[in-house]
Amino acid sequence: MGWLSRIFKGSDHNKLSEGHYYKEDAGYYLPSTSGVTNDAWNQNQNQNENEDIDRAIALSLVEESRRANNNVNDYRSQLEEDEQLARAIEQSLNLESPPRYGNENMYQPPIQYFPLGSRICAGCYTEIGFGRYLNCLNAFWHPECFRCRACNLPISDYEFSTSGNYPYHKSCYKESYHPKCDVCKHFIPTNPAGLIEYRAHPFWIQKYCPTHEHDGTPRCCSCERMESQEAGYIALKDGRKLCLECLDSSIMDTNECQPLHADIQRFYDSLNMKLDQQIPLLLVERQALNEAREGEKNGHYHMPETRGLCLSEELSTFSRRPRLGTAMDMRAQPYRPTTRCDVTAILVLYGLPRLLTGSILAHEMMHAWLRLKGYRTLSQDVEEGICQVLAHMWLESELSSASGSNFVSASSSSASHTSRKGKRPQFERKLGEFFKHQIESDISPVYGDGFRAGQKAVRKYGLQRTLHHIRMTGTFPY
Repeated sequence: MGWLSRIFKGSDHNKLSEGHYYKEDAGYYLPSTSGVTNDAWNQNQNQNENEDIDRAIALSLVEESRRANNNVNDYRSQLEEDEQLARAIEQSLNLESPPRYGNENMYQPPIQYFPLGSRICAGCYTEIGFGRYLNCLNAFWHPECFRCRACNLPISDYEFSTSGNYPYHKSCYKESYHPKCDVCKHFIPTNPAGLIEYRAHPFWIQKYCPTHEHDGTPRCCSCERMESQEAGYIALKDGRKLCLECLDSSIMDTNECQPLHADIQRFYDSLNMKLDQQIPLLLVERQALNEAREGEKNGHYHMPETRGLCLSEELSTFSRRPRLGTAMDMRAQPYRPTTRCDVTAILVLYGLPRLLTGSILAHEMMHAWLRLKGYRTLSQDVEEGICQVLAHMWLESELSSASGSNFVSASSSSASHTSRKGKRPQFERKLGEFFKHQIESDISPVYGDGFRAGQKAVRKYGLQRTLHHIRMTGTFPY
């Protein structure tokens, strides 16, 4: 064994230096002064050889242990170097995204390191080894497996958006979730604070950019929806515009409105509110209606535009009761004035849909009924409020009869009224609900608050008792 011979040589060298041996060609000889016998010398020699063997074995074990430790350390160092290299590659190639902010849910996955074998792709469900990968949405992904929910193409952009647990390209997210203006069809811009700000109609939920309220975009004079670039509105002769859906049931002249006028008269008859006078009806343009309004002293007019008007005049006559007596007594007898109101006509704006025209006509006919029945001058909120109640009741009767059920008024003495019209188109029913919504949600003190007070009284006491209380007190019963 080579290692044993090297140890022995080292041992011999040590003995020579320490024992002062002398070497000759024939062999080794002890000094003459040693005083040691040959047996003793042999015994000592054997003991020294055993010690050398033990020492050699111990040294060999130490050397083998040291080599084993060096091999382990070298292996560990190699693993650490490999892991550091893999991390550097991953860090340089790893796809990142910015943190989530605003309304687009931007997201930037943090850089994390996991032991090899613990990363499973959430797209293909296979193990992700060293190389490129994504850590976002609480999962790991191969880059080619991280796909947009909308277009199903891989997301390789630095920024992306999320909705729920699904990723989107920024452009796909905007196309899917960013609201568009229903007027100009563009994406509604954000305000200086970075928030999406838009306007919406309270009934139709038509979303549009705030700028369209001031840029002259026309509205339908019936349903109030803004004109979009895709659907043109019809211009009427007096400057108003009408959408195509409202145009479908619009009434354009007086002769066309006569059947509707007769229907509303029957509606009043069913409520035991027959009018004693045949009231003329005229459909007019906006300018003519505004001119007639300027000359009419009675009533309150709903701004910004009046759609109907009841024209009336007070006729005063003087009479005296003849008494028996001298001629001088007869000349001194005072005259007694008698005043009565005569309804001359009802004016309604032309070009409006049938249900809106009918609700305006029902409102104005209630004005005529109050004047013909001799009701004293009422406050604006009471008179306009009860007229709105009748317009609302007529709309309810039309919508309920069109759906197959009969209308029952709020009065205890009223009769049923069924429209002879067939089932209405879906938009016309929606339009009728909108006109009801306009009456119910009116915020004006006269038309809005007056209607709500009158409707509450009619629902509680019935129409006839409410009208009797108005005649006696000039107010609604509570």
